[in-house]
Amino acid sequence: MREFFVEADGGSRGNPGPAGYGAVVGDAATGETLAEAAEYIGVATNNVAEYRGLLAGLRTAHALDPTARVHVRMDSKLVVEQMSGRWKIKHPDMKPLAAEARTVFPADQVTYEWIPRDRNKHADRLANEAMDAGAKGEQWSADTSRAALGTRPAPTEPPLPEPSGPPGDAAAGAAKARAALATGRDTGPARPLAAPVEDDVEAEAARAAEADAARAAEAEAARAAEVEVARAAEAGAARAAEVRAARAGEADVARAAQAETARPTEAEVARAAEAGAARAAEVDAARTDAAGAARTDVADAARTGVASPAGQAGAQTAGLRAARTVATPAPSTPSTPGWSAAPDLGAPATFVLLRHGETPLTPQKRFSGSGGTDPSLSDVGREQARRVATTLARRGTIQAVVASPLARTRETAGIVAARLGLRVTIDEGLRETDFGAWEGLTFGEVRERHPDDLNAWLADPEARPTGGGESFTETATRVEAARRRLVAAYAGRTVLLVTHVTPIKTFVRLALGAPPEALFRMELSAASLSAVAYYADGNASVRLFNDTSHLRT
Repeated sequence: MREFFVEADGGSRGNPGPAGYGAVVGDAATGETLAEAAEYIGVATNNVAEYRGLLAGLRTAHALDPTARVHVRMDSKLVVEQMSGRWKIKHPDMKPLAAEARTVFPADQVTYEWIPRDRNKHADRLANEAMDAGAKGEQWSADTSRAALGTRPAPTEPPLPEPSGPPGDAAAGAAKARAALATGRDTGPARPLAAPVEDDVEAEAARAAEADAARAAEAEAARAAEVEVARAAEAGAARAAEVRAARAGEADVARAAQAETARPTEAEVARAAEAGAARAAEVDAARTDAAGAARTDVADAARTGVASPAGQAGAQTAGLRAARTVATPAPSTPSTPGWSAAPDLGAPATFVLLRHGETPLTPQKRFSGSGGTDPSLSDVGREQARRVATTLARRGTIQAVVASPLARTRETAGIVAARLGLRVTIDEGLRETDFGAWEGLTFGEVRERHPDDLNAWLADPEARPTGGGESFTETATRVEAARRRLVAAYAGRTVLLVTHVTPIKTFVRLALGAPPEALFRMELSAASLSAVAYYADGNASVRLFNDTSHLRT
């Protein structure tokens, strides 16, 4: 009996929006592609397009050999779990498609497997070709398809793509981060490891939602995505440093360049600035939790860029200064190269982002947003706040304190502000996401009581929790408005923002220009410190993330 594999995907540019699917049928023994199918299907959702791709793949395989065994591989967790019979299908548009897919082959001839997106690139390219053709008023044609030109991914993890733009090109770096995190938002909803909810529910989600094999594969994809997000952050920081260095005529970079030519070139300035960014990332990595190990690898790779000895030494010195402090306001006349703000940009508005200390719900891994019981800090949480206060007082850089209105953040902010001799200002935009009827429940309890709502919420940032909670898209809109308001109010100053998991991850995601699914690739501990600087030209630089070194002293 012959054995085929079917890889299928679908996407919607708008969800719902213009949609298309792609499917590949291959020989399971040799890996040879036997047939392709793709079609623009008009306006539909991501999930409907994925089911249409599955159906097309099965029909194509049936036409080749109706007696064959078929192994379906898709990056849609929803479709794989529903077709395997482990999840129920309630959406009226998907029920008939699933039922029709089950009639193509006898049930004992078809198996299903979830795979990461980077192993489903062929079908994804076909789906995008179909949507591109539809945008031109045409249908996909196999004669003009280029989807099969890429090499099929090997069983082992493929090498990470390098940024395609010039050194410090933030746009290119962000594009590569998006490619690593997902093939594209318009090719289907993200399949997160877990939800970035209050009190670290994401760890529980990863353990409960994924089977062992899927968990292992997705963990590999997450590590690759994290490296690319870090690389995008460094690229953005390097680009900002390059612009400031070019405008200010940094002395160290100029002296290094003059060793070879009369004037420094833009490429040399970029390389020197990039070296400083890499060194800063390396030192930050050494001070953070387990996530620091991945960041160190990124810093080592970034240091392979060539820089002249004098320029590299100056840039690394500046990088070390940036890493030794959460944020130091730039002097009116810059005295250090690399990270100091140029006179025409002025000092940045720097947000030091502090997640509140532990509450009684934190170790229980329960949803705790802005719509629940509003718990205060536990004794452990108060001690964490005191340690943060000691560290920030020693650094002496905080000029104002702003907090979320919830009790745990107000209490954390009060402990720190008292030590710093500052008062606390409340901003409603910094509150945590409202998790609706899930407040106070564990992830496992939510899965038992509201499985369909939970699946939709994990797959789509616009989905709300049961009972009218707040979507991550709505949270991002609120946080972005607060960011604009606070940057204007505290221009050139360093401000401590005491807030929660989702707002802090959103500040970082927006600064990196990363897509919504980046939220699921970040770990954030209680009482951890992060920092983002915002410049007058619109650039942002992530300077620190999830630093908990002050809790280990």
